[in-house]
Parts: sequence; structure tokens; C-alpha cells
Amino acid sequence: MQPLELFAVDGLLSDEEHEIAATVRRFVDDALKPNVADWFENATLPRELAKEFGALGVLGMHLDGYGCAGTNAVCYGLACLELEAGDSGFRSFVSVQGSLAMFSIHRYGSEEQKQEWLPRLASGEAIGCFGLTEPDFGSNPGGMRTYARRDGNDWVLHGTKMWITNGSLADVATIWARTDDGVRGFLVPTGTPGFTATTISRKLSLRASVTAELVLDGVRVPASAQLPGARGLSAPLSCLNEARFGIVFGALGAARDCLETALDYATTRVQFDRPIGGFQLTQQKLADLTLELGKGYLLALHLGRLKDAGALRPEQVSVGKLNNVREAIAIARECRTILGGSGITLDYPVLRHANNLESVLTYEGTSEMHTLVIGQALTGLPAFRG
Repeated sequence: MQPLELFAVDGLLSDEEHEIAATVRRFVDDALKPNVADWFENATLPRELAKEFGALGVLGMHLDGYGCAGTNAVCYGLACLELEAGDSGFRSFVSVQGSLAMFSIHRYGSEEQKQEWLPRLASGEAIGCFGLTEPDFGSNPGGMRTYARRDGNDWVLHGTKMWITNGSLADVATIWARTDDGVRGFLVPTGTPGFTATTISRKLSLRASVTAELVLDGVRVPASAQLPGARGLSAPLSCLNEARFGIVFGALGAARDCLETALDYATTRVQFDRPIGGFQLTQQKLADLTLELGKGYLLALHLGRLKDAGALRPEQVSVGKLNNVREAIAIARECRTILGGSGITLDYPVLRHANNLESVLTYEGTSEMHTLVIGQALTGLPAFRG
């Protein structure tokens, strides 16, 4: 029996949701898992995967029109789960492309911007990134130093962005900057003079993902590059909330892959003349891990139904992100103990997932920040503001 079968979750999904999850899982099993250990070890993600993700239909899949599939939120979440069962880097690519770069254009862009970029991003012909985080301002994006000033009919941007997924692969970057009229968003083609993207190396996590530092040194863009609907910091934060929702599901994919791997290992690895899965301590681990995976799945599905009903609140996304990532990394670490020494190699996915989840625990809001968001919702008192 597989862990989620104990929760009878299949009966909670529609036929479309089943089919999308199964389709993405087949793609991950056939096209990604056989190669991911090498990509992780070599710290690379092939650019041509963008078109494969586009052909699969997962890029901006929860958006309507412009070549996007227009699925419900639960379908998108299940796709994220299956992608992250392969590697967090795959889900990160799709999240950044669809929930950050594409969502920012879809929600806040002009019709011309949507027509220019969204079909190409949906097909994977073009790659997008999202520049909000800065070297000195991660959890506090309101302190950003990147600024844009008007110069005639143009905007001129100066600043630095850090930890930008897809940054050195991207064809277009959504850049958030201060202006004399508050925070605004700009679509910056990455070939624009003064724009530099430098890949961050020597990572111990998310190695099958491209992360970059962006430098904007007098980058000049026309007035038409501004996202007309984006006014204030609430605009980029709404994009982050979309990406966080995908993580609520995605982290469970990594956890499920770890648990399925550990379960298979425990029933085939023999010590003291019996499979180690027959020992009480191992069974206690497997039972406890299954409980946390199942509870996280039910929480994610509930939040997905709320999102599809238009009733999901930001603090509820924080509940899902905090719980599911925290439990996923605990599952990965405990599964590693079941595999013993074999668990530290790339022959098994468990420690790779655990390493990746260290990044997932931090990005799109650290666990500490989501804790304080929940605390504020409970008490009405903002602990992280003066």
C-alpha cells in the first residue's frame, strides 16, 4: 500500500484533476527522473526543458487565455506536487514562470504586454524571471533600493536583485523598483544594455535550478514597459502569494517521493535475516511519516478548494506553506535514516530532496515570517513591524 492510499484521497479529486496529475507524473518519471541526479550533481538545468514544460501545458496553466490552459487551482497544485516529486528545481522553474513572471503580466500588464509575452512564455519559447528580492532585503521587500526615474518618455532603472530563479536563463524580467510615486513593476528584456545576470554558483541546494544575481546599471526602457495595473508593494506580494500556493502542494511531492523510496527500501533491505521494514522502530517511522504526509495533503487540497471558490486568504496560504514545508523536510530527513548510508548518495533521491527543501523553507517567505503572519492573524498584533 502506498502512503496516501490510507487517506483514500483519490475519491476527493475530479476526473480532470486525476488526469492532469497522472500526466505530469508520467512526464516526470519518464523524462526528468532518469536525468535529475546528473543535473543536480552538475548544477545545471537544460534550457530546452522550458519548451517541454510548455508542451506539457504546465506553464501558467492556472491562467486564462493567451495560450494558457485555464485549469483550476487544484489542478495547478497537483501538477506542482508531481513536478517536485522529481525535484524542487522543476517546480521552482514552473512556479517562477507561471505564478510570478506570467501572473504579474496577466494581472497587471497592458493588453499589448500580454499579447507580446504570455503566449511565448506559456509555450516555453521565452523564459521569464521575477526580480523583487535584493541582497539586503529579503523578508522586508519594502526596503528595496532599486529605483526607477523618469527621463523624458523613458524609465531608467538602477539596482541589484538577488536569488532570482531563472535569472540567467530569462528573456524577460519583471523588475520591481521604487519610483517617486511608489513601487512599480517593469518588464525588462534581458538583452537591454545595462542589464546583467550572473549565475550563483557553489550552491548546496536547488542545484538543478538556475539562480542568479541581477544588476541594473542605467537600464533604459520605454514608458510602455511599466506594468500599468501594478501600484504599490501589494502587487508583487500578490504574485508571491500565487507562488506560495504552489509550494503548499509542491513540498508534498518531495515528501511523497522520499517516503515511497524509504518504504520500498525498508521492504527489500535485509538485516538480521529479515527486511528492516519488519522491525518496530522502522514501522513507527513509516507510520508517523505517513500521517504527516496525509495531513499535509488534505490541508493542501482544502486550501485549493478555497482558492477555487475565491475564499482563500493570504494567512491561510501561510498556514499551508509553513506546515507542509516544515513537515516535508522532516519527512525527508527521517527517510534518510531508514536508508542508512545509502541515503547520502545520489543513487537515491532522499538527501537531494532534503537539501532542496532547505531552500524551499526559506524562499517565498521564510518559516519565521509565515509564523509571524499567522501570529498576527491570531492576535491582531504585527510582531515584525514597528
